[in-house]
Amino acid sequence: MKRNMDLVREILLALSKHKHGYAPSNFKVEGYTEEEVLYHCFILDEAGLIDASNTSDDNSLSPEAIPTRLTWEGHEFIENAKSEKIWQQTKDAVNKIGDVSFSVWASVLAKIVEQNLLGISS
Repeated sequence: MKRNMDLVREILLALSKHKHGYAPSNFKVEGYTEEEVLYHCFILDEAGLIDASNTSDDNSLSPEAIPTRLTWEGHEFIENAKSEKIWQQTKDAVNKIGDVSFSVWASVLAKIVEQNLLGISS
């Protein structure tokens, strides 16, 4: 399964919007299959953006995890990515290059935040 950065953002947004520090029970993201969401939660846990419980078993088609909470790094990323305008500008910039690592996404996102919100140019 290919990593979907829009889904990554949606998962982090959903967790950040929940009024408690823990993820809501029965966690879902509209427009995505349960397999897609659980796989992305698994890799977000690996990346240190969320804490999640691995629920993979012999019957799983993909690695699966249920989110429990955002980490500090997850909060840091979603603070930059919560604006739809900033997110779209980041996607537009990254799409000119093609597939890139998460660290490049985060770096481009931070630069765009600086340019748009703080008026800093590189």
